[in-house]
Amino acid sequence: MDDLLAARVQMEVSLAFHMIFAAIGIGMPLLMVIAEGLWLRRGDETYLHLAKKWSKVTGLLFAIGAVSGTALSFELGLLWPRFMEFAGGIIGAAFALEGYAFFIEAIFLGLYLYGWTRLRPVVHWLCGIVVAVSGALSGILVVSANAWMQHPTGFDVENGKPVNVDVLAALFNPGWAVFATHSTLACYVATSFAVAAVYAFGLLRRERDEYHSKALKLAMIVGGLTALAQPISGDLNARFTTQHQPTKLAAMEGLFETQRGAPLTIGGWPDLEAGEIRYGIEIPKGLSLLAKHDINAEVMGLNDVPPRDRPNVYIVRTAFQIMVGFGTTLIGIAAWYWASRRWRRLDNRLLLLALVASGFMGFIALEAGWFVTEVGRQPWVIYGVMRTEDAVTPVPGTANVLYGFSLLYVVLAATLVWLLLRLRHRGPEQAHEHHSGSESNVSH
Repeated sequence: MDDLLAARVQMEVSLAFHMIFAAIGIGMPLLMVIAEGLWLRRGDETYLHLAKKWSKVTGLLFAIGAVSGTALSFELGLLWPRFMEFAGGIIGAAFALEGYAFFIEAIFLGLYLYGWTRLRPVVHWLCGIVVAVSGALSGILVVSANAWMQHPTGFDVENGKPVNVDVLAALFNPGWAVFATHSTLACYVATSFAVAAVYAFGLLRRERDEYHSKALKLAMIVGGLTALAQPISGDLNARFTTQHQPTKLAAMEGLFETQRGAPLTIGGWPDLEAGEIRYGIEIPKGLSLLAKHDINAEVMGLNDVPPRDRPNVYIVRTAFQIMVGFGTTLIGIAAWYWASRRWRRLDNRLLLLALVASGFMGFIALEAGWFVTEVGRQPWVIYGVMRTEDAVTPVPGTANVLYGFSLLYVVLAATLVWLLLRLRHRGPEQAHEHHSGSESNVSH
């Protein structure tokens, strides 16, 4: 394995691993504070149990995510020093602000976890809201840096160096709002359906109690609403890609010839030699309609791009099809759940199995979406400015580092699974824990 490939694989492994914890760090606090808010409003102890359980899961995954995130920050400097030399002064503000958001999240998560018996209930709930907001903001700021890599702005280049840097223009680049909305919704979707899968599995095991039923309902409210909103943000994302990264769009859709009234092809497999998608279902003029909202609009094909400037069509298109396919399936499962709830048929075993499967689908769709985003940008690390091969470290031996970090992630993953299983088997917390704390809260 050459050093460039090893460095790219290491970043892919690291990001794919960290992405799970970043998504849960954004999605889980929202569910947590909604559950506690329902307890405060209704006095239903079931929601108190859920808030306590989900706060422990949030704390555990936050700790693992901090480790994997720290590893990523080192990898940026060690594996891609030329990229950091060029871009550090431009996107450094986004990472610095993300650090502040992370610190705020950590502080208030500590207050939330250890404040059950020390803070007034409403104050405790407000601490949870800060955790949810700062967690989302942390992800949004990181996405700002990634969006800049997709559409670099806020600088000029002289003699290969960035000059006239405008940090605010880089931070609030044209792709930032579109990317941030899409990725944040994806985190809520993936986390909510994962939580729903856990409690659907409990219902399958005949744990038919209010604890499981209300947890499933709450998760499906958040998951269903965000899954419905995702196609809207996806449409905005596709239109941005059409305008600013037409090569990525062509790879996503497997379009080889530039044409007006371009068809939309569902499924199939790209044949690079023949320049076509085989075995797919073609919808006439569908791509022009989706990409530009005009059935006769011209869409650029891959054949207008030199081969060395094209991304890997197999990976990008397959990942895109997985993302859209699973995203659409999740909307269908949510509709099925709410229809069954309306007709009081939630004991449907097939529905519960679909809900369990949805927990995997959400994260697979999220990971596939990031493969589209990152692999679709290749061969550029900074789109149109710096190629990936020019950003990698010149120091040899990158493959050995890859093996070492991969082992670290295996150990972290095994530890996490073990701890989550222990937490799962403990069952819901007892209500009197909080009651005793609430009495002392009054004196405070």
